Amino acid sequence: MNPSPLRYPGGKYKLYQFISRLVRKNSSSTYIEPFAGGSALSFALLFNGVVKRVIINDYDFSIYCFWDNVLNRTDEFIKLIRETPVTLEEWHKQKSIRENIFNHDPLTVGMSTFFLNRVNRSGIIDKAGPIGGLGQTGDYLINCRFNKDDLIDRILKISTYKDAIKLFNMDAMDFIESEITKTRNSFTFFDPPYYNKGRGLYTNFYNHGDHENLAKAISNILRNRKWIVTYDTADEIKQFYSKFDSLTFNLSYTLQEKKNGSEYMFFSKKILRLENENEFIKILQNSEVKVG
Repeated sequence: MNPSPLRYPGGKYKLYQFISRLVRKNSSSTYIEPFAGGSALSFALLFNGVVKRVIINDYDFSIYCFWDNVLNRTDEFIKLIRETPVTLEEWHKQKSIRENIFNHDPLTVGMSTFFLNRVNRSGIIDKAGPIGGLGQTGDYLINCRFNKDDLIDRILKISTYKDAIKLFNMDAMDFIESEITKTRNSFTFFDPPYYNKGRGLYTNFYNHGDHENLAKAISNILRNRKWIVTYDTADEIKQFYSKFDSLTFNLSYTLQEKKNGSEYMFFSKKILRLENENEFIKILQNSEVKVG
């Protein structure tokens, strides 16, 4: 089961069998996600003993607040979840908090992030409406993906591992220089916002120059490190990472409608690849990522 309490567009939890074996083959004890989002892979690797610690980072302050609540305000956050009604009236209240998150305390911001992620179509926090629409019609309504007991159980389990989790709220470029370069025996999975559709999915998306600068930083600063990068299949991205080995895989996504998404995975020159890599790629092509 996906261990994350968040629903995340483009989430990579279906890659777990592949990534866990890749991390083990490279004898890495620390797993890093500079674009954490739902962090499902991080926690699955930690829970299953594949790594001893994880380092997660997200530049989106509201996502950071959510994870900070999970790790450092666990009891207070759970109490707030239990007391918050999952209604259309509450949706309007939580959405108003997003108008200026810096006018609110981190607990409130994290709760708003969590609430909208669970009740909005496809988990899109700022750029989608509630499941069932403002008229609350159809087979699925606003509360259909908000099982409080199950979500609280996930939060509690993550919180028990908090001593093995480091959380940051940094720009990815700064995070590379100030944190990743300080680690030893680490494996970094870069899953940046999509090149083509990032603007419509994420609160913090990248423009062409941002993607290019990230590629240069990874290529130069982390040239002796173990990392992988995944992206949607844009020609520009292929060019940015042209010096590195890559593979193309497909995932079947369910956002507002079921569709297949083709993606690139690029490998650093220090990565040891799996001998039976193709077997896992075939499995991926028959898997479905449900975020809606």
